[in-house]
Amino acid sequence: MNRLLTASVIALATALPAQAETFRWAATTDPQTMDPHAVSSAPVLGFLNNVYEGLVRRGRDMAIEGALAESWEPLPDGAGWRFNLREGVTFHDGAAFTAEDVLFSYERASSEDSDVASWFAPVSGVEVVDEFTIDILTATPQPIFPDSIANWMIMDSGWAEANAAERPARDAENYATRNVNGTGAFMLQSRQPDLETVLVPFDGWWGEVEHNITEAIFTPIQNSATAVAALLSGDIDLIDPVPVQDAARVNEAEGVYVLDGIEARVIMLGYAHDHETLQNGGDNIFADVRVRRAVGHAVNVPAILQTIMGGTAEEESQLVSPAMRGYSQANAARPEYNPDLARQLIAEAGAEGANFNLSCPNDRYLNDESVCQAVVGMLAQVGLNATLDAMPVSNYWPELRADNFDMYLLGWSPGTFDAEHPIRFLVHTNGERLGTWNFGGYSNPRIDELLPMIQSEIDDDTRQAMLDEAAAIIQEDVVYTPLYVQPLLWGVRNGIELTQRPDNFFILRWVTVGAEN
Repeated sequence: MNRLLTASVIALATALPAQAETFRWAATTDPQTMDPHAVSSAPVLGFLNNVYEGLVRRGRDMAIEGALAESWEPLPDGAGWRFNLREGVTFHDGAAFTAEDVLFSYERASSEDSDVASWFAPVSGVEVVDEFTIDILTATPQPIFPDSIANWMIMDSGWAEANAAERPARDAENYATRNVNGTGAFMLQSRQPDLETVLVPFDGWWGEVEHNITEAIFTPIQNSATAVAALLSGDIDLIDPVPVQDAARVNEAEGVYVLDGIEARVIMLGYAHDHETLQNGGDNIFADVRVRRAVGHAVNVPAILQTIMGGTAEEESQLVSPAMRGYSQANAARPEYNPDLARQLIAEAGAEGANFNLSCPNDRYLNDESVCQAVVGMLAQVGLNATLDAMPVSNYWPELRADNFDMYLLGWSPGTFDAEHPIRFLVHTNGERLGTWNFGGYSNPRIDELLPMIQSEIDDDTRQAMLDEAAAIIQEDVVYTPLYVQPLLWGVRNGIELTQRPDNFFILRWVTVGAEN
């Protein structure tokens, strides 16, 4: 059966076939850790959503629903939120889940060692009310706080303490890097980083079982031709992504189809704002906004989308797509492709002929290295000489955190599906809990002033006006150069029912193997 599906979500029947099955899937990127607080990236958080759980989670339609919390309500006077926890839940090792695990997970996830500390910037404290009730206190009202913690995963305090994993190991390893003890629908059976990770169902899971998987085997496959061959031969049931250039061939092949959607992720170029010099010791040309503005006019985004992305992606002007809450319609226009203007700006900045590095992952985003190669060529046409430094994503994030870059490629999917999210992570001045992915060191006092007001404002019109102001500042200062919204292209074997979410998280508990479709 050959078909191209364009909907982001497939509605599934809950009836299961009698025979349970092994399910095999592949992606280009292996999650670099099993620690849910160590790395805030989609390959990690998406994978770990199968084995760990939070107080809340997102459903098939991306709406927030209860997980380890059955219900929640705001505290009086906007003082925070009370979460009423689910009773009778156990971790994979049989330990009981209680409010103490939530308190421990807050202290761990909000620590300076955590990569997800920004989620808790508005939090002033956490109080255990009783064994199954916990209050999360905030300094100001936080109307979207439950949305902001959908990927905060709860760990067993006793297990972590017994295994010396009380704090995350972001750029190192501890016991939680390769081992898991969650409450989720699946358990970790074995883990061979960069080779194979095997999950099996957790028989003690509290939720309703909607899958028929007996074993789920994940294999990272960086070579796209190898991944496509594995799908077509039946060795793999799903690959993510299907290379753009192979989508038509896969969709025409017998026994497989392409599931096509639009991801929430915006692909952008970032800059070293605060570096004194470039990596080669030369003056940092990107400290001059005219050079950053020139890049926006030099990169021919429509050409990239047509020649590299096969017309599957959409141009973008902001750090979120129009589908996100808080998108600024007032700032929807992108910089026009105008190489002559780019050359003029570069000349004014005295940057003609400058040499620098463009850092890029080669196994994280769809066609990431090819896009970077195209950017190098386009910049050369306006007098900027970029040397491409492409590497696996496992090396990429440590390099960015170590300030080993001049200009870099980044993709960002807002975990809250709200425009506040990238401001908090990517634009606010870098600190202990805020701006934790602001690698370039951009800082603007007005942005820092706006963020807490955006977070606490309950009037939609007032809030949108502040988001519009923030979007205008980000564009005027060219903090980043947004390029496009990344497409979703999954290759799926016939007989597999699943759900494709716009955050590109693959949720195993919604998979049925052997269905008629």
